[in-house]
Amino acid sequence: MRLFLSVLLVTLALCCYEANALPCPAFVEDISGFLGKPTIVFKASLAKYGAPPENVQAVLDVKSCTDNISDSRRQALKNILG
Repeated sequence: MRLFLSVLLVTLALCCYEANALPCPAFVEDISGFLGKPTIVFKASLAKYGAPPENVQAVLDVKSCTDNISDSRRQALKNILG
């Protein structure tokens, strides 16, 4: 089993060497919106995913908690996540 794992890791290293660490622009926009946009605007941007209403409400509940974070900490989170 150890030999298989070693071969797998070497194969992945050789085949995936071109991978980069750049985040998807849509992901960065959504995270920035989650932390910075008003709830009404963010709710409209969630509509593009077609999620069930109870899932959208769960995200908005979490957003209501993050809206209480200070601006300096919110900016630090944006810098870390995107």
